[in-house]
Amino acid sequence: MGRTSTARERLLDAAGTLMRHRGYSGLGVAEICAAAEVKKGSFYHFFASKQDLTLRAIDAYWEEQQRSWSAALESADPALVRLRRLLEGMADFQRRAKEECGAVDGCLLGNLALELSTQEPDVRARLEEIFDAQTALIARVLDEAAAEGAVPRERAGRPVARAVIAHLEGLVLFAKLKNDPAVLDTLWPHTLLLVGADRP
Repeated sequence: MGRTSTARERLLDAAGTLMRHRGYSGLGVAEICAAAEVKKGSFYHFFASKQDLTLRAIDAYWEEQQRSWSAALESADPALVRLRRLLEGMADFQRRAKEECGAVDGCLLGNLALELSTQEPDVRARLEEIFDAQTALIARVLDEAAAEGAVPRERAGRPVARAVIAHLEGLVLFAKLKNDPAVLDTLWPHTLLLVGADRP
């Protein structure tokens, strides 16, 4: 049981890492298996197809990310303090990636959304669900910030929350393009402008 679970986890981890670096289309099952040190024949014991693996890798990535989001957002701190902690944590993830492997590899969710939005409807639908969930979490924090008087009430809805997510994903994309996590240094000050906050 332990060996089976470990092989599956290695495949998921390898797929997530390779897809962040290389994308989906140019990546084959054999390469994923080689990176995971799992025989290709065993792949289909765990996953019906490369698309199935991709969906499971997306879920695994989001489950891990959710833990970071929960740790950042679920506290008694003021809402904007929690939002800043979340966004800076996402930026730090990209900085660590550059330190560890020499490249800013971006966000798996954003990378796949750009590549597969017109090709894989099941993947697109799952990504849309996750981004909707992220938007709802940000909207809740902005609602709390409005109740605290930290942001205007009109900035506390889903449209601004979606703009915060788009700003994060866009800066991550530019950081990946330039291979420079310093691009993310403006993430928090520009988020404050988006949400209409009058203090840093």
